[in-house]
Amino acid sequence: MIEQDTINLLRECDAGVKMGVATIDEVVDYVNNKELRDSLIRCKDQHEKLRTEIEALLDDYHDQGKEPNPMAKGMSWVKTNMKLAMNESDQTIANLMTDGCDMGVKSLNKYLNQYKAADEKSKSAAKKIIALEEKLTADIRKFL
Repeated sequence: MIEQDTINLLRECDAGVKMGVATIDEVVDYVNNKELRDSLIRCKDQHEKLRTEIEALLDDYHDQGKEPNPMAKGMSWVKTNMKLAMNESDQTIANLMTDGCDMGVKSLNKYLNQYKAADEKSKSAAKKIIALEEKLTADIRKFL
């Protein structure tokens, strides 16, 4: 049970960091404010470092990880591009990113509760992602 919960939690963390990086990549070129751009790039870099850590943990279990849900990824892309087409502003980007971060935090907390038997390394990875998402949300609120 411990091993399966660990793998499942790590897979969700893997999908989450991939989704976070992809979303930042989608919006960063539209950002005008240097502080907002720097916050997004810093968060992306931290997500990529965590992704490397998560992939190493998954390798220990001979698991390939998980890609973000194609439907969720597609819907996110459509929402992002539609909102930016209507209003290409830093406020729109901050709004999209805080919504995405909130969804990520909610999902990872759900998975932490669901996979209670996961080992401490995988729980720590999930908590690090949650902390990153919460920090980004706090950092970019001033652009809402």
